Amino acid sequence: MKWKKFTIKTITDAEDIIISTLYDIGLEGAQIEDKIPLTPLEKEQMFVDILPDGPEDDGIAYLSFFVEESDENPVDTDEMVVSINRELDDLRNFMDVGEGTVMVSETEDIDWINNWKQFFHQFYIDDLLVIPSWEEVKPEDKGRKILHIDPGTAFGTGMHETTQLCIRQLKKYITPQTELLDVGTGSGILAIISLMYGIKHAVGTDLDPCAVEAVRDNMEVNNIAPESFDMMIGNIITDKEVQDKAGYEKYDIVTANILADVLVPLTPVIVKHLKPGGVYITSGIIDNKEQTVRDAMEAAGLTIIEVTYQGEWVSITGELAVSMPQSS
Repeated sequence: MKWKKFTIKTITDAEDIIISTLYDIGLEGAQIEDKIPLTPLEKEQMFVDILPDGPEDDGIAYLSFFVEESDENPVDTDEMVVSINRELDDLRNFMDVGEGTVMVSETEDIDWINNWKQFFHQFYIDDLLVIPSWEEVKPEDKGRKILHIDPGTAFGTGMHETTQLCIRQLKKYITPQTELLDVGTGSGILAIISLMYGIKHAVGTDLDPCAVEAVRDNMEVNNIAPESFDMMIGNIITDKEVQDKAGYEKYDIVTANILADVLVPLTPVIVKHLKPGGVYITSGIIDNKEQTVRDAMEAAGLTIIEVTYQGEWVSITGELAVSMPQSS
């Protein structure tokens, strides 16, 4: 299957409005190429701390749109270019769109769907093998715990240091009776691994509705029983309905592999869901934010029991005190 690629040379200030305008003529999902540096927040959200110096921002942007083409559904390239130019001309009446030229090329599925597979291979997290669907388990690995997972566009695979920190902490504290709450579960990897190691039950929350399908797919491929993992969408920090549904003083372990700036408001909420004596495992913390998260955990009544490091990332584990009876 082939795709027509329409690339517009424009300016960064016009990116959003051009993408929105061309949506109306059937062009969706733009690929954006520009030299705008990432903001500190964007770096955190991508788990990036320091990037190599890139070229200086020149204000130029390239927006690429892909249209599927087959023998049954040929793309009228000339007509599409005319439509794009018409929309760009309309925009020029009230804003600068830069050069506004349109380039047309052709690509195939394999160019951008399959080639990336060469960059993701099976790997180990201590005794656990993480393997994608297109690779075979080696004979010497047959006796290992094996997590089958394919990388997606939005959720993790276990390769990032922050996830590995969480996994190692979970393995220290889980028991066959563990009730686990995984906040920001994404692909469900932390809960699924915990279930593989024998916990009783897991609950996952996430803001992204796409997480539901990702979790379901990963449960199925790893033979996780549907009744052992419940999933809910919503913001547990602010949504009382999600808090109520999750349940209070219910969990032996809560894990949150998120960003430090989210962990701060999350922590005083989470302690209400932990059982007395429960363990709170946090990660996603760049090293210069360690003290910020420690302070938030201690202010919420947690005792820091362990801090672990991998690269520039930190995992902080806290314990909720067991309430002592009042003396008469």
